[in-house]
This record gives sequence, C-alpha cells and structure tokens, in this order.
Amino acid sequence: MQKPYRYRFYPTTEQESLLRRTMGCVRLVYNKALDARTSGWYERQERIDFVETSSMLTGWKKQEDLDFLNDVSSVSLQQGLRNLQKAFVNFWAGRAKYPNFKKKHSGGSAEFTKAAFRWRDGQVFLAKCTEALPIRWSRDLPEGCEPSTITIKLEASGRWFASLLVDTDIAQLPKSDRQIGLDMGITSLIATSNGDKIANPKHFKQLRKKLKRAQKARSRKQQGSNNRNKARLQVARVHAQITDTRKDFLHKLTTQLVRENQTIVVEDLAIENMIKNHKLALAISDASWGELIRQLVYKCEWYGRELIKIDRWFPSSKRCGNCGHIVDKLPLNIREWECPKCKTTHDRDLNAAHNILAAGLAVSVCGANIRPDRESSEGQLLKTRRGKKQKA
Repeated sequence: MQKPYRYRFYPTTEQESLLRRTMGCVRLVYNKALDARTSGWYERQERIDFVETSSMLTGWKKQEDLDFLNDVSSVSLQQGLRNLQKAFVNFWAGRAKYPNFKKKHSGGSAEFTKAAFRWRDGQVFLAKCTEALPIRWSRDLPEGCEPSTITIKLEASGRWFASLLVDTDIAQLPKSDRQIGLDMGITSLIATSNGDKIANPKHFKQLRKKLKRAQKARSRKQQGSNNRNKARLQVARVHAQITDTRKDFLHKLTTQLVRENQTIVVEDLAIENMIKNHKLALAISDASWGELIRQLVYKCEWYGRELIKIDRWFPSSKRCGNCGHIVDKLPLNIREWECPKCKTTHDRDLNAAHNILAAGLAVSVCGANIRPDRESSEGQLLKTRRGKKQKA
C-alpha cells in the first residue's frame, strides 16, 4: 500500500532559487496548457488531451522567450501536465469544478518521480541539485522502503515541505467487537452512539481576532511594496496556524476512533450544499466535517476497519430510537424532545447517533435501503414519510 510521509525542510539559498524557478515553470506550463485546452474547446470545439499538451511543451521549450524551461527538470513539467489531465478527468466525472489557473502567491508545488531524484544513504538528491535536501526527519521511513515519488510544496506562509510516497505494508489492528455511530454537528463536533460528545474546538474562532488584525495591517500597506509582501506573509502564517491546529486535532480524534472501533458509521453529508446557508457556512467550514470523513476513510482502509456511510436523507434526528416513530418537524433550537408515541425523552444528537449506528448495521448485514418512502418498499427499515435532514 502506498503511504505518504511529510517532512519540513529548510533549503539552502541555491536550492531555494532552483526550486522556486522549477515551481514557476510548472505553474507557467500548467496555465498555458489550461489556456490552450480551454480556448481549443470554446473556439474550435476541439478536445485537447495530455498527449497533445505534451507535444506543445516540446514546442514551447524551443521558443526563444521560453528557453528558461530547459533549465529545470522536465519530469516536473510533465507531471504538471498529468495533474492537469487528472483535474479534467475529475471535472468530466462530476467530482470537481473546472480547473483554475494557478497563482504565484498561493505557493506552489513540483512533483519528482524516480527519474528526477536520487535516494542515497537515506538522503534525497533532486535533479540539478548537488546537495541533499536538508530535511528534518521527524520520523523514519519504514525499513527497506525507498520513495517512488517526491512532492515539494511551498506554502503561502513560506514554509517548505517534502512529501515522500513509499510502498509499504501497514500492520492491521487487532479485531474488535466495538461499533460506533457518529452524528456530526456544530455545538458538539461529534456525538457518538456510546453516549459521548466531543466538543467543537472552533479553531478559526479562536484566532479570528489575530487574523483580523493581520488583514487590517496588510490593507494599510501600499500595493506592490515590500511591506505589503511582509504583511501578506503574516496573514498566511495565521491561516497556516489555523490549519495546523485543526488538522492536528482531527488526526488525533480519527486515529482514536479507528483504533477503538471495528465498525464506524457516518452520514454521507452534502457539505457543499449545506454551506450555501450563509448563516451556518462559517461554522460548518470551521468544523471541517469533510476532512474528518476523509481521514476516517483512508485510516479504516489502512488498518482493516469498516466504514459505513448511510444515506444523507435518513431522518436520524427526527426518528425515535425506541419505537421508530418519526416526528413531522424538529427545529434546530430543540435539543431535547419527547416522542409523542412512546413518551421517551431523547437528546437530539445522541438519539441521532444511535439511529445512524442502527441504520449502518442494517446496511452492512442485509443491504437494507435506509431511505424511507421510496418507490419500492423492498428492504426499507420503516415505511413512512420522507424526512428532511437537519444538522446542528
């Protein structure tokens, strides 16, 4: 299984100059290829693929004004075109939006395959570099493994990172009989079927004032000045701090969930649609449900756990976990409610987590269709009116 190992490094002046030129060339080739593919379709109804853009790259290198493309590794330029092709494939499949042009101040990245670097004595030597990358080895690579691909990334905050992709065997965790359902929210990041609630740290809210001051200081600086660039870096560093604290918390939380439970059940939420609500968009984005589910997906695959996603329209909050009755309305301000049929009092989030687990187990065992009131009654858990999904 392929697993990436990410490290921070501090390049020398010569290495930084070469890497910045490489990333600039990758960005230029990517943008020129994107422009060619876009204009080719809208002007001539011609679909240009990777092979044709690769031929264009050969022609661009021969132009006098683009002769500097020969000064950097050709592998990184080709990988940039492959990434563009992958972006178009995702766009045609409906998994992503139309590719955007890359911007200089957003940082940059360059990908090096085995033909563009050397792995010697546990050190990385990139193409056209005479010295090894001064990587801070915060953890060792698996014994006997060598990287197949190295991706160099420069963040907008000015930090350099190297991601080494290696083929390794990941030890499976011991089998467990524990199962858990997760209901995601804003006040509590997750409520579990075990009766626990994990508070939402609200990382953005904690640093919002600091970010506001940095952005206000940047707005006072003259456009194009060095002071403006310094202020821009300060804003980027605050954003990086928010991202780091959020990812650190989510990694620790998801690792704990995967280690302790054999089966994890979550909802297949339409997060892109949910953030269209301008009143909840900031809170939902700060909670980062999508990143949490993404981490659960690959960690369950790594360690031999089972992750089940149930239908987003399953009325987990409005269904009584005791008798199965579904209430017609349950506004977001109601955190506890009493079932009008069996008179059981429910905590909204914990009840939803119990129902999510039950629905996930039904899907896992018998393949039941957990969306109510569909055209066919085959495999339904309960025949009733379709309920709208609400989150809080």
